[in-house]
Amino acid sequence: MKQRTRWSALLLALTLALSLTVSAAAEETADPVEEAIAAAATFGGAVSIQYALWQDGAVTDTGASGVYSKTENRALTEDILYGIGSVSKIYTTVAVMQLAEQGKVSLDAPVTRYLKDFRMADSRYKDITVRMLLNHSSGIMGTGLAGAILFDDADPSATDGLLEALSTQRLIADPGAYSVYCNDGFTLAELVVEAVSGMDFMDYVDRYILDPIGLDDTYAPGGDFDTARLAKTYSGNSTEALPVDSLNAIGAGGLYATASDLASFGGALTGTKLLKESSLEAMAYPEYSRGIWPDDTLDTLAYGLGWDNVEWFPFCQSDITALTKGGDTLRYHAALVVLPEYDMAAAVVTSGGTSTYNQLAATQILAAALAEEGVSVDQTIPALPEAEPAPLPAELKQYAGYYGSTSLQYHIELADDGTLTMTCPTYPTMVPAQTFTYCADGTFRDATGTAALSFVKEDNGEIYLYQKAVSALPGLGALPVSNYAAVKLPDNAVTEEVQALWDQVLTMSILPMTEKYSSQVYLSLSETAAEASAPIPGYLGPDRIADETSALFAVALPGVGGRDGMDYTRQVRDGVTWLTVRGSVYMEASGAPQLFTGSGWAYSTIQPDGYARWYQVGSAAGTSMTVQVPEDAGFWVYDASGKVAASSVLGDTGAVTLPEGGMVVFAGEAGARFHLRFAA
Repeated sequence: MKQRTRWSALLLALTLALSLTVSAAAEETADPVEEAIAAAATFGGAVSIQYALWQDGAVTDTGASGVYSKTENRALTEDILYGIGSVSKIYTTVAVMQLAEQGKVSLDAPVTRYLKDFRMADSRYKDITVRMLLNHSSGIMGTGLAGAILFDDADPSATDGLLEALSTQRLIADPGAYSVYCNDGFTLAELVVEAVSGMDFMDYVDRYILDPIGLDDTYAPGGDFDTARLAKTYSGNSTEALPVDSLNAIGAGGLYATASDLASFGGALTGTKLLKESSLEAMAYPEYSRGIWPDDTLDTLAYGLGWDNVEWFPFCQSDITALTKGGDTLRYHAALVVLPEYDMAAAVVTSGGTSTYNQLAATQILAAALAEEGVSVDQTIPALPEAEPAPLPAELKQYAGYYGSTSLQYHIELADDGTLTMTCPTYPTMVPAQTFTYCADGTFRDATGTAALSFVKEDNGEIYLYQKAVSALPGLGALPVSNYAAVKLPDNAVTEEVQALWDQVLTMSILPMTEKYSSQVYLSLSETAAEASAPIPGYLGPDRIADETSALFAVALPGVGGRDGMDYTRQVRDGVTWLTVRGSVYMEASGAPQLFTGSGWAYSTIQPDGYARWYQVGSAAGTSMTVQVPEDAGFWVYDASGKVAASSVLGDTGAVTLPEGGMVVFAGEAGARFHLRFAA
């Protein structure tokens, strides 16, 4: 087995555009594997990266780059663990398929057959099948991970409470209408495995997936392993390592593994040690084709059962089946690519970075391995067919207007001369205006001729903004894009008063009230860059304003652009705006009272509602605060810019100087009392 270790400078590249692009080139080397690993680390801004190649029954190559820790003198060895995020979904899929082989689960049976307490506030939930959980077509809005993404806290409450959380939610689409990425579907699948097998999910994974193929370096939060083996993670450019990254939705994204264990698991899916050939073929079937999907499928997504893509580029150009799955937590990123016909699998895992670059690196590792066996892979970058500018047909003018995905909304203007101008009201600076020219083939082309847009009216009556482009990435090959980027937002007339109320939500600072003290949300508040957004008439981002109290997610979009939808409920209490979003509660920041310092001591008690207690520092700025933290509780302190100044969760237990214009939050169980001491 070959072993490589490299060290390279890392550069973070901004990747906000219609397609994924890079603004820096990785250093080229003679070795395509080294070049790919360096490129993935560089473009993604990874702190560390580890990879493994499995071939013909064994791991044949491993390597690593970066540092285990920014401050500790410890080698980045191949036994270091990483969170593999959504690659965990493949383990869940295998578990379900095993039970299906035993006749204990039918893929096309309703989920209610196995989860008797599964209910939703939408009668269509009864039509959701087990298959729909695995191919992302359930119609469930997406991700109910409130209370699941924690620091050093293996609390299963989010998974245990999912059925209750879903009981108040509606569906965004008919079950089976189209596939759009859905984490909750896989948490439901995890619950199906537990209900049918009568076992804890991780116990099942250990006994029936890991043990049969001899893997002992795959774990879940709270598992029996030394957490010091986990690669260190960081916030931005900080040199202070963060506590353990715990994603407590195991079946959807919570596993840890070494690159070697992950590649070996993928390798097991090239044979029949875990599943029969018929089950492996079922997982590799193009499940996306059962619902609405663009005709051109050369894209980053082409869902199978569990798999993100069952027609992965560039292998599809050489008639080689390649199955891939990416995974991202807030701190870790992973990729698994499997070539069943060649008994090969590659895994790339990182601290920092992004799973997309990791998938591309794994692709190049496999292409190099095939080349050593005399098998060539056509990596020719597909070009758009030639098309000449042409007059704009009058009937296309109807497609001007607003379009939306979950994260981005666009305004499209169509001029008589055939110019399409696209702006992004939600991120006007980060996503600058773009222009395209109408051509004779019915597409609108950008100035480079490498990206095309068109409008498609689908069978469901929705009008989609279709995009096709390709990005060449030095050292990583190319990333083709061919998908529905956004869906047309119908006109939605509301009164000026109602619009103004929701427009205020776009600009106000809001505070999480129901997050556990160990939640990573508290740190994410300081990591999110805010940008002034322009309102869309009748909408709050992708949500259609229904009235002054509710805004409903309105993006029926296949793929990934329509994932994680949220309905908003708005209330005003004592002049302060409160929002409820998928069961989580938020309060307008102006509603936080001033921190009371008394005569040098005070206390803050979590009330019976369990809400976090937020305070404005106010006149206490410059004061030194010492906190006696109760059990299972914690505090966070923010400066005027919203950056974390101190936190008991991050290890700050001494005196804290309160920043000018800052805020403090105390969180814990109802009744938890924080004793505070203040000194000038």
